[in-house]
Amino acid sequence: MLDKRATGALIYGAPAPGLIEVPAGAVQLSPLVPGSTDVAGLPDASADSVTILAPPGTLERDFVLAQALRVLKPGAPLVAFAPKDKGGSRLKKALEGFGCTVIEDARKHHRFCSATRPAKPVGLDAAIAAGAPRIVESLGVWSQPGVFSWDRPDPGSLKLLEAMPALKGRGADLGCGIGVLALRILASPAVMALACADIDRRAVDCARHNLDDPRVVVDWADLRRPLDGLADLDFVVMNPPFHDGGAEDRALGQGFVATAAAMLRKGGACWLVANRHLPYEAGLKAAFATVTLRAEGGGYKVYEARK
Repeated sequence: MLDKRATGALIYGAPAPGLIEVPAGAVQLSPLVPGSTDVAGLPDASADSVTILAPPGTLERDFVLAQALRVLKPGAPLVAFAPKDKGGSRLKKALEGFGCTVIEDARKHHRFCSATRPAKPVGLDAAIAAGAPRIVESLGVWSQPGVFSWDRPDPGSLKLLEAMPALKGRGADLGCGIGVLALRILASPAVMALACADIDRRAVDCARHNLDDPRVVVDWADLRRPLDGLADLDFVVMNPPFHDGGAEDRALGQGFVATAAAMLRKGGACWLVANRHLPYEAGLKAAFATVTLRAEGGGYKVYEARK
């Protein structure tokens, strides 16, 4: 369904302070900002301007650029930018492929491309189709370019599944992605309820397709903060992220650990997989009564922490 609200200025992503001027009141489009607007739901030729911190993946980037050009009014301005080493050097060519005349400049280790929406842009439908949600045959589930590990099994999640026993009771999957871990958890008939949450709206939408089970609720949320209404759980499972905006941020996983501890009952279990170099042990030991290394290998470690 199309969102009929007046769109005015649009912004995709969260630029660093001082990097670029963002129009006051711009509508946020990034799927990584809970509560943002889905660009796919905006009507054609409705927006006055768009500013895009372009994602690095080709399919995801072209999908975002094509959707932005679709919703812009003819002649309306578009500014797209990205770090030079994370797709910025390819932005000009991508926009020219849609029929834009582009002015490019470089500053603060970024490339900035300015253009106006052509009267008749080319290739939008193909780029939107290539970046849209679809069933990925190798996974057998719904996914979308740009989502974490969107077209292949994540090795960390596989390591966690190898080590984790069948679970029971009420639990949560924090950072659920498209629902690969949740599908395995739900195979246990002893699981009574499973709350799944992720910060990526695209992953949440796909998980809702993939987890067609009355025991499941899937929420779009920033898991560095506790989720309302979840307490006294029997288990929490997670493969926490450790990048924010492309930069390593170890505080992300530590926030997940604190959130999990707040959700669990006394004696409840947190199952966590992490890259070997990430120092989660201190946070786990501070929040839980016991912490046990259950598996290690392939660059990953799996912990069971009991509250």
